[in-house]
Amino acid sequence: MGALRFARLVPHGSYPEPWDRGGVRNRGTAGMCGTAGPVAPYGGAMSPRTPVRRVVSLVPSLTEAVAATEPELLAGATDWCTRPPGLAVERYGGTKNPDTARIAALAPDLVIANEEENRPSDLAALRAAGLEVLVTEVRTLGQAFSELERVLVRGCGLARPGWLDAAEAAWADVRATGPALHAVVPVWRRPWMVLGRDTFAGDVLARLGVKHLFSAHPERYPRVPIQELTARGADLVVLPDEPYRFTADDGPEAFPGLPAALVSGRHLTWYGPSLAEAPAVLTDALSAAR
Repeated sequence: MGALRFARLVPHGSYPEPWDRGGVRNRGTAGMCGTAGPVAPYGGAMSPRTPVRRVVSLVPSLTEAVAATEPELLAGATDWCTRPPGLAVERYGGTKNPDTARIAALAPDLVIANEEENRPSDLAALRAAGLEVLVTEVRTLGQAFSELERVLVRGCGLARPGWLDAAEAAWADVRATGPALHAVVPVWRRPWMVLGRDTFAGDVLARLGVKHLFSAHPERYPRVPIQELTARGADLVVLPDEPYRFTADDGPEAFPGLPAALVSGRHLTWYGPSLAEAPAVLTDALSAAR
């Protein structure tokens, strides 16, 4: 399977391709909004150089976050930025294969990216074109909240949105009941890939009382043979509808005798306005499988 084909199949792009799991690791070169001198690391302080009036987003979650807060700021988004529905902005390719020349031509004040979703080479090309690139890192729910505030308030100069307060409140009320369930959480098929260490989705599930069995794996999205997945003694299998679109007819049959929870990939993997309803939506889906 070629890289371009995978990029077209994966709507949200939260998972690195099987052939590229490096992500952005050089924190010393992560561009930040409005930095007048050397760029700051992820989560660093920002001193806006000019007012931000045009934003290009390379991350579907963050596109939705900006659109829900100040939609007129958005000048461009990836082809996979499907939220909100009907978003009328310039499109320039996917998260893994953006047309950086087209982005530069839009002359945005700020480009929003993510160390996992976007390729270092594309971010370097945007910086070389003179653009400010704010790179986020989201591997836990707490990081999601802090990075959303950093992007919207410190990066874009907006007031903290009410939906972000609602999302934090919704998760503050979450209390897992009963013994923890142990799950296998595939994110791709052919080859099978599952959640491994240090993932946002894994942290979300843990807060809902579900521990995934590969949380200690050295890779974040390891390839694991189906024979090993079915032999791990899981209590259930959690099957999101993205990046691979698992359905009732495509996925559960590979885990005979194991309860299968078909969950919304947006609520499991997106960090944006959907976080406010994610606890209830995911809890219902997980409960239905028990």
